[in-house]
Amino acid sequence: MKISWQTHSFDNLKTAELFELLMLRQTVFIVEQQCPYPDIDELDLVAMHFCGRNDDGQLIAYARLLKPGLSYQQASIGRVVVSPSARGLKLGRTLMQAALLEMEKLYPEQAIKIGAQQHLERFYNQLGFETISAMYLEDDIPHIHMLRS
Repeated sequence: MKISWQTHSFDNLKTAELFELLMLRQTVFIVEQQCPYPDIDELDLVAMHFCGRNDDGQLIAYARLLKPGLSYQQASIGRVVVSPSARGLKLGRTLMQAALLEMEKLYPEQAIKIGAQQHLERFYNQLGFETISAMYLEDDIPHIHMLRS
């Protein structure tokens, strides 16, 4: 499957694109994970929105990219999500590898800190992230902080 990657500032998102990415995040993070929390926040206004689309133009992968000083002292990747319709294709790894390349373009030579769901620790270790905190609960889901230098 060929994926087309695009990065948009909030101001450059078309209304339909914004709807799509918010719908994907809501479907997975709130409905599927049964976690009622304010997914849409002020960071959406200043983030870079990294979108992966399939050959049909459907949004199938997304991550929110943040410059240093917004969420953490370091740059950050968050809201990493693959559409349920595209699961099983190893797109999580593809998404993160592409997002890391985009982060290097946007914020060269910057460390990247993430708040990862603890069950994904090994996945992120394989991408160069190291665990830097004990487990903490965020919206009743075990998380850890991880850093990629």
